[in-house]
Amino acid sequence: MVPALKIAYSDGMIPKDFLTRSPVSLFAAYYRPHWKLFAADMFCASLIAAVDLVFPMMTKFTIERFLPAEHYRFFFAMIILMILLYLLRTGFSYFVTYWGHTVGAYIEADMRRDLFNHLQKLPFSFYDNHRTGHLMSRVTNDLFEVTELAHHGPEDLFISLLTLVGAFFLILFIRWEMALVLFVVIPFMVIHTVVSRGNMLRASKKVKERTAEINASLESSISGVRVAKAFTNEAHETEKFTRGNEHFKSAKRTYYKSMALFNSKLEFLLHILNVAVIAAGGFLIMRHKMTLAELITCNLFVAAFLQPIRRLASFVEQYTTGMAGFGRFVDIMRIESNIQDRPGAVNLEEIRGRIEYRDVTFSYNHDIRVLEHINLVIPEGTTLALVGPSGGGKTTLCHLLPRFYEIREGSITIDGRDIRDITLESLRKNIGIVQQDVFLFAGTIADNICYGRLDSGAEEIIQAAKRAEIHEDIMKMPAGYDSVVGERGIKLSGGQKQRISIARIFLKNPPILILDEATSALDSATELKIQHALEELARGRTTLVIAHRLSTIRGADRIVVIDDVGIRQQGCHGDLMAQGGLYAELYTAQFTHDKDSAL
Repeated sequence: MVPALKIAYSDGMIPKDFLTRSPVSLFAAYYRPHWKLFAADMFCASLIAAVDLVFPMMTKFTIERFLPAEHYRFFFAMIILMILLYLLRTGFSYFVTYWGHTVGAYIEADMRRDLFNHLQKLPFSFYDNHRTGHLMSRVTNDLFEVTELAHHGPEDLFISLLTLVGAFFLILFIRWEMALVLFVVIPFMVIHTVVSRGNMLRASKKVKERTAEINASLESSISGVRVAKAFTNEAHETEKFTRGNEHFKSAKRTYYKSMALFNSKLEFLLHILNVAVIAAGGFLIMRHKMTLAELITCNLFVAAFLQPIRRLASFVEQYTTGMAGFGRFVDIMRIESNIQDRPGAVNLEEIRGRIEYRDVTFSYNHDIRVLEHINLVIPEGTTLALVGPSGGGKTTLCHLLPRFYEIREGSITIDGRDIRDITLESLRKNIGIVQQDVFLFAGTIADNICYGRLDSGAEEIIQAAKRAEIHEDIMKMPAGYDSVVGERGIKLSGGQKQRISIARIFLKNPPILILDEATSALDSATELKIQHALEELARGRTTLVIAHRLSTIRGADRIVVIDDVGIRQQGCHGDLMAQGGLYAELYTAQFTHDKDSAL
């Protein structure tokens, strides 16, 4: 855990940097918290390069001085020294391999942490337009290669440049003609590398995109496997996955083709370099301008020269895959939330709960308006029911209150204060939401109940469960409150999941409550039990109820009828029935339907 970067992120420095700095600069910034370990890694890497450069010179010295003069004692001493140097090189190599990869893993973890934190800050509108599988791919797969790039990238680049420059000058010191051979061939390698890198980067990005599509397809198919089985559409799901898998294979082939062309051409240039050195050396020996020992030494240097070039080739491959993933990471980090605390926003404390919508207009995009010029006052401690046909904006109206979406025009106030002048955290802490589609996390029942207030004790959890009328059901389970609910609560009934969500809100104890069709998907017997829990929950709170079954909201203090035109009617149940109009039509139609169903 590295707090330095985390502090920078929480202060807003890192997100701002993502908007102003280049991807390479941002990537380099992630080394800062680990600079000591990274510096040690680079130091060991430089010693590895030094050993590789010293060995040819020691060989030259041994062949030229000790063997011709029959100084065998010094010869064997030099051999022992070489062995010791390579033992040291082995230790340096171990450090670079182990701690270098560890630095890469730390950096990958830091990036993943920052990406997850950023995703937590993005509004509902972002998730409306991005599939879960695509986001999962960016959090996991896209950053996987970053570990290799973060470790091998700087290390390979540093060792390669150090070895190349050192070998070139040492060859130049031995014979300038041999250095000239290298000087002629190297530009072709550089040009080939630069041209190939662009092709490989584009191909690698396409692989990332196809991988994300496969993940999205998998997430959707696995989540909906029960629906697929119910409609016997397993073959259709398999066909969809197969199409995505074929696209992935095609993208991979394109990438591997680019990589194969890059590596094969580079290998050709490397072998030509060997041939050129032998040819040039042989020509100089024929002209008596070079000794055999010098040619052997030059060949050793060329071997030392070829190794960093191969390292650079590997670096190009790592760079293309790693930066492709990092680029997609940066794309997400550059998305700014349109819902943020205003400068000077205050915490909402000890509120009464009076809510007012003033000339509120909202649209999910700028073409179609969902709500237009809505004016609504909800006195503190009262229950307001929202009814009307689907698509009329009831849920949207409620979602604007905790700022899950930002209004386009007008204002919403709580106790006279604009919600945009209130910190998001304190605003949402004071609002509890019970939805029709209950989401339970994979874990125990106790874990899911205490999600309403994470510091809750066991007794508080039990009391909340009792008030939500779920305690008896829990105690009948083999593990009680430690019973595992399964993925999305699959091991529980709809009514049990709903009452656990109500228990969460009892723990949270907010002054404002939103009930979004909390009982519409339940049978009548379960609905009666949950309705009692909801009435207990709403007591003393300002409550907004989105009702599907109108019989459940007859006791509301006020009922608002809303459709795609806007607010059509307001009043209590008796007044609205007496007025006639849309509410009376909806209620009569539903009552008649329920009566026919009962018969």
